[in-house]
Amino acid sequence: MWRFHYLEEQKSGQRLLCKKLFGYLLMKSIKNILPKEVVPGITGYYAHGDNLSFGYIIIKAGAIVPEHHHVHEQITFIVEGELDMTIGGEFCPLKAGMYHVIPSHTPHSAIARIDCIAIDVFSPVREDYKSPSAPVDWEK
Repeated sequence: MWRFHYLEEQKSGQRLLCKKLFGYLLMKSIKNILPKEVVPGITGYYAHGDNLSFGYIIIKAGAIVPEHHHVHEQITFIVEGELDMTIGGEFCPLKAGMYHVIPSHTPHSAIARIDCIAIDVFSPVREDYKSPSAPVDWEK
């Protein structure tokens, strides 16, 4: 039989409920991670597992991700806002609730039409996103 222990944690005036299973906390607040400015106007909070990286991304209106590619497969999901992406030469306007899978080594770029919140998932792990001060490793 599974046994879960519940812990309450006070942080920044918010009450967080964490599940503890076999000594591991399963739930954490993404905003407790040091932010990384990917390019001006785009800030991410990145969590890393053994095989993937997960990012909660805040994008200011007008922010631009220049065309680049990388070895990582990427899934971008728009939580709020509108992000115009060009992926593999194809225009892909994304609105809240939409996602796109970007294959490894596929050139892509983006511009935020309005303020956005997005989720980015990368596999394998984005080693260059582990440190807020490390340079972004994009191939242009």
